[in-house]
Amino acid sequence: MSVISRGFAGRSDDRDRQVPPGQYLTDDFPVLTAGPTPRIDTKDWRLDITEIDGSKSSLAWEQLMDLPSEDVTVDIHCVTRWSKHQTNWRGVSIDTVLEHLETEAEYALIHCYGDYSTNLPLEDIIDGKAWIAFEYEGDALEPEHGGPARLLVPHLYLWKSAKWINGIELRLNDKLGFWESLGYHEYGDPWLEQRYVGD
Repeated sequence: MSVISRGFAGRSDDRDRQVPPGQYLTDDFPVLTAGPTPRIDTKDWRLDITEIDGSKSSLAWEQLMDLPSEDVTVDIHCVTRWSKHQTNWRGVSIDTVLEHLETEAEYALIHCYGDYSTNLPLEDIIDGKAWIAFEYEGDALEPEHGGPARLLVPHLYLWKSAKWINGIELRLNDKLGFWESLGYHEYGDPWLEQRYVGD
């Protein structure tokens, strides 16, 4: 069911670079998906933001591009045990995307093209911790890696950095997303090895 890129080269020597427990470094960027890769033209892309009372606002691609963006260099960690150091992204901070809202929400359910979703505490995507990323290593984000835009939450396992993002649903209570409802950990801290329920 998963799709893994042919570029997946396996373990590299991680003795000189710190990685979370159970992880190993790779110079590749393996592609793993749970279905076909959505291909969304930027003219059709939109991000819907749903408040706890059900009210909605949305951003078209041009509006996202008009917002201040940032260059971000972060390590990323996949639940399948690979880590990649010093990855370079460009995106718009979630703080900027949500700055017009005053919300009592404590959680966010992220929605994506292809019917994927993932849940996060709101505090894990604000205060400079997460971005809507649209470039990787200086180029437009490829569809296989979540383009035209994906969530980037580098302090959690990469499945929380949902590819093909198209919605942020703000919530008072938590609701499990796609992988979480199938037994993945509801939070996903790589340093605590929170891969699956019970970890």
